[in-house]
Amino acid sequence: MQLTETPIPAVKIFTPKKFGDNRGFFSETFSQKGLRDLVGASVEFVQDNQSLSVEKGVVRGLHYQLPPMAQDKLVRVTRGAILDVAVDIRRGSPTFGKHVAAVISAENWRQIFVPIGFAHGFVTLEPNTEVLYKVSNYYSPKDERGILWNDPALRIDWGIDASTAVTSEKDRKYPTLAAATDLF
Repeated sequence: MQLTETPIPAVKIFTPKKFGDNRGFFSETFSQKGLRDLVGASVEFVQDNQSLSVEKGVVRGLHYQLPPMAQDKLVRVTRGAILDVAVDIRRGSPTFGKHVAAVISAENWRQIFVPIGFAHGFVTLEPNTEVLYKVSNYYSPKDERGILWNDPALRIDWGIDASTAVTSEKDRKYPTLAAATDLF
């Protein structure tokens, strides 16, 4: 796997190797040992999640879960493309409130590792985009939290206008980072 460092060292982007021939290709998209070697820690994934966003401009996020149900995430795209965003919400971190944004697509074959302590979200860049992600803990509605996706203080360039973004009611009601009380 090829590792790409990000401005926030805890967030990693990597690209699995593809071996192609006249039949198509083969790729090892996940290896527990490979991930451990890349992130420097052992992460046990317990659940796979998949989403389909029919329209371009669908925003999902910025989501996280509180301990003890906090989740590491490993995100990849099987069809289409997203701008994936991870926001550091670890109080006391030198990168608190900063973010990493990266295009993850079926074409570029990249994956992003979003560790515990980060709010995560994405916007679809193409219609009919499918996102597949592994998580290290089970979904827990009582521990689920979020940050307003377009919080101006975060200065995230989503590449879309808020008036045209397709969002859920829940995502529109999350607090700004400054107003959020349940952080890491």
